[in-house]
Amino acid sequence: MKKLFVFSGISLILISCSANYGSYPTRTTYPTGSGSSTASTEREYSELIKTYKPETADVLNDLLNADSPSNPKTSISVENQSRCNMVLTVSSNGFFKKIPIASGKVGYTMVPKNQNYRLSGMLCNSSYQSTKFISTSYSVKLSN
Repeated sequence: MKKLFVFSGISLILISCSANYGSYPTRTTYPTGSGSSTASTEREYSELIKTYKPETADVLNDLLNADSPSNPKTSISVENQSRCNMVLTVSSNGFFKKIPIASGKVGYTMVPKNQNYRLSGMLCNSSYQSTKFISTSYSVKLSN
């Protein structure tokens, strides 16, 4: 009986820890905006979040073992400090990924080192575009 109780407690803890793993809150209504780009971004975000798998373990390992010369990849993280959900596109030669980032959350991915990357997305009817040469972990905060 004691083993069953301990097992049940551990199971409950694991379930509660993984219940929100990789999930972002989605809005049921679109934010008010002047154009259709906000609604389009919300639709893209809602579709993408259904299948998106975050690379949490790899990104954490990269951040904890910063500048490991043996690892051919590094992390990019983007904090969305706006009131709108966004979809960040990360692209380079041979690399393309779309990352859904909820309002007030952080999105991240692993990318090959020593390449130029184009980061782009719509944030509350404002366009974000940046090109960066990434050789070590890179982080940026976006707000409107």
